[in-house]
Amino acid sequence: MPPLITPQPTSTPRLMRMLALAVLAISAVILFGRFGARYVPMFANWVHELGALGPIVFIGGYMIAAIVGVPGSLLTLAAGAIFGLSLGIAYAITAATLGATAAFLVSRYVARGFVERRLAGNARFRALDQAIADNGRKIVFLLRLSPVFPFSLLNYALGLSQVRLVDFVIASVGMLPGTVLYVYYGKLAGDVAGVASGGAPVRDTGYYALLVLGLLATIAVTTLVTRVARRALAQSERAQ
Repeated sequence: MPPLITPQPTSTPRLMRMLALAVLAISAVILFGRFGARYVPMFANWVHELGALGPIVFIGGYMIAAIVGVPGSLLTLAAGAIFGLSLGIAYAITAATLGATAAFLVSRYVARGFVERRLAGNARFRALDQAIADNGRKIVFLLRLSPVFPFSLLNYALGLSQVRLVDFVIASVGMLPGTVLYVYYGKLAGDVAGVASGGAPVRDTGYYALLVLGLLATIAVTTLVTRVARRALAQSERAQ
């Protein structure tokens, strides 16, 4: 009987090539989204004129924008100008959560199997992936608070992890502080075309408070992932 062949760990150069390809693919989506962002003012004006159908079209358009990589902040600002503060927050957080989930599912069911097959023998990847799976809700929540991780990129990246869908969706509440602030800025501006064209928000107390909160979340999620992944890696090495 021939000896069993033990899968060899993925070599570093090969791993780097695969990661580079993944980055290029996701970057292409983001670049396409940046190109599509120029049409956000037209879309916002159209929604503004639709009346009762406006919220439905807005949410559907936001979902598509999240999949193709259009910056969510533009549409969140527009929500404040179109719908006002309360409805703007409700529609924007609903649309952002649905759009993020759609992008997450696209990433998971299109690319997750490929990533698992290619990195099956890489202990560090398994440890990091397991850390995210075991602490998914907490990690995603902190990532949503952090300004370091772009909305569209994060949706696709998390789709490649083992985080559970239900944890991903629940932890999307971490988008709420940023959503409230951007909708508020949009309401203050009150100009759909001007807001949707990507004007920078006012650098007031709320802006800097959200920035500090995001930076603290960045430190927290980095510390958490590193600690849990290190523990998972040590357990994996002891089991071998």
